[in-house]
Amino acid sequence: MNPKYEAVIGLEVHAQLLTETKIFCGCSTKFGVPPNTNVCPVCLGHPGVLPVMNKKVVEFTVLMGLATDCTINEKSIFARKNYFYPDLPKGYQISQYEKPICEHGNISVELKSGLKKNIGITRIHMEEDAGKSIHDQGDSTLIDVNRCGTPLMEIVSEPDMRSAEEAYLYLTKLKQIVTYLGICDGNMEEGSLRCDANVSVRLKGEEKFGTKTEVKNMNSFRNVEKAIEHEIERQIDILEDGGKIIQQTLLWDADASLVKPMRSKEEAHDYRYFPDPDLMPIAVSANWKNEIASSMPELPERRKDRFISEFSLPRYDAEILTSSRELADYYENVLKVTNDYKSVSNWVMTDVLKVVNDEKISIKEFPVTPDRLGKLIKLINENVINGKIAKEIFPEMLKTKKDPKEIIKEKNLVQITDTKEIETAIDKILSANEFQVKEYLSGKDKVIGFFVGQIMKETKGKANPQIVNELLKKKLETFR
Repeated sequence: MNPKYEAVIGLEVHAQLLTETKIFCGCSTKFGVPPNTNVCPVCLGHPGVLPVMNKKVVEFTVLMGLATDCTINEKSIFARKNYFYPDLPKGYQISQYEKPICEHGNISVELKSGLKKNIGITRIHMEEDAGKSIHDQGDSTLIDVNRCGTPLMEIVSEPDMRSAEEAYLYLTKLKQIVTYLGICDGNMEEGSLRCDANVSVRLKGEEKFGTKTEVKNMNSFRNVEKAIEHEIERQIDILEDGGKIIQQTLLWDADASLVKPMRSKEEAHDYRYFPDPDLMPIAVSANWKNEIASSMPELPERRKDRFISEFSLPRYDAEILTSSRELADYYENVLKVTNDYKSVSNWVMTDVLKVVNDEKISIKEFPVTPDRLGKLIKLINENVINGKIAKEIFPEMLKTKKDPKEIIKEKNLVQITDTKEIETAIDKILSANEFQVKEYLSGKDKVIGFFVGQIMKETKGKANPQIVNELLKKKLETFR
């Protein structure tokens, strides 16, 4: 990026709420059903129908407002946002405009430099989703209205971000919070989380904002980052060539890595907002707000700090383990069996997450329960098995639902701690490797690793490594 300029970025994020039914009717919100089946006269906008507010939508939105330090307005109203689009049956979208339910919040993100930055949230409001236009099935455009009336929460940031990195971190943090709260699954590929970016550039030191463009059609966090980076460079190139930025809506083409114009950017007055006459104002009393707040789970930042202080974990470990609520729960459930905090962290971050990532499954689908993993780690700490044997048992635990003790018994994998048995193995290896013994005695200490490897091979990996090292060194010293 040209050092003469700075970017000004604000994000508008739509999160689909995890309610069983739509915002103003009883239709299901289930994803992936046949087109035009989750519909009724209310979400199709038939004459004479009346919307009825879904209480759960209000509670979820207030919960998000509380989690992001927003002011929760005692009274908020719904408005009709009027525009024509083929997949909007009513010809308007019910949203909130002048009086949203949540305002003036913030989210803190940690930059790669280690510095923390607060990014303001202008407002969080409730609205219904529109339908979906399908353009890739023949010569006609098809309309699926299943999504009409699906409850959305729109989170509008302040224009506080100055780089694509900051936008990426803000969006990642937002997803982490909504999934911790259990109010949205955060799946960008299925449209559960959608992001539009408002981007402008200005000369450094300038206070006035430049002309902004809105970038849409970004279906992954990395695409959001790439699209913003591209748009910043595009705007700087235009200004450097003496041109002017046109206020417009752009679509991000991930395959070509470029933005394409869609339409001129609308202003709020273009939508002709007015209060919805069919819906009463939403009144959030202090009692109701406190009741909603009482259901707040431990949020990721606080949980991360607790993992560091309570379990003495490195910050890196704590960040990974608290990256999702389900993973943090898994870790803490393993600790119900063993309190070896760091060993559990190592197993979860390496062995568990490797399978989760390779198999592209969620931690909920991971076949080894926290209880069984805890038992495996406990057996290592009790010297029943060593770490090498544990790594052999783990794949068996993935395939079967057997406890590690069962597998150890079946495969005769109990660790050898009998000193006489280990001494016999040591004597055999030393007598077969006289040259290496002489090397060790001449000062080449590294050769001890060779002996340990051979002894472990002789005992089929079952000898206790600590006992092997102690007895081996003593035995070698007798040759001096």
